[in-house]
Amino acid sequence: MRALPSLGLILLAAACSGADDRSTAAFTADGQVIAMSGGKGGASNACFSCHGLDGMGDGVSVPRLAGLDAGYLQKQLEDYANRLRDDPAMYEAARWLDHDDRRAVAAWYAALPASSGPGPSTPPPAVWLRGRPDAGVAACAACHGAQGQGVGPGNPAVAGQPAAYTLDQLRRWKTGKRRNDPRSVMSDAVAGLTETEMHAIAAWLETAPTAPPPAIDAASASASAAAAAQPEASRGVRRPGR
Repeated sequence: MRALPSLGLILLAAACSGADDRSTAAFTADGQVIAMSGGKGGASNACFSCHGLDGMGDGVSVPRLAGLDAGYLQKQLEDYANRLRDDPAMYEAARWLDHDDRRAVAAWYAALPASSGPGPSTPPPAVWLRGRPDAGVAACAACHGAQGQGVGPGNPAVAGQPAAYTLDQLRRWKTGKRRNDPRSVMSDAVAGLTETEMHAIAAWLETAPTAPPPAIDAASASASAAAAAQPEASRGVRRPGR
């Protein structure tokens, strides 16, 4: 296997490259090189500078990428680049990468191990497992799993993310500042959540284990079945006005 350039050499070369020298393939050799160098965007857009060398984020407001679904990660990069998901810093990082670059860096982060703590000391909030049918709130577990590890492609793991980050995303979904969900699924899902419920969900997810427990498939299937059995009003609510 060809040895990768050292991190120092990558960053030095990327930092010195000018706008007319960003087409060099050295900075996009593979997903790891892109994550460490910023690809054609240069060192100021290197993924690791915010998400860490291990892809676990900063534990405060920057999310973990390690171990997340590659397809989900690639979609987010595409959405950032196309301004479907608004974030100035991520737009700058993603816009320099072409489709293959985004796929490569997404695959690299997906393959990283996600470190996990001992797990939550409290059970999930009731709204996570059962929703709140009277307000049209479906069970979060139906899509994200009983412990937040995700349920199949398109329903990403949300366990182990910083509480501040999760709370910010829930608020963005609720107010329409984030809209890159297929068929408005997330916008509808959070429309009836209260601020207290969002705080509880975010705090609990921060402590949830990032690796699926042995019975996650059965637990997730059970949660999905329970959510599907709820009245129609609990599975779809009006999307907030834009």
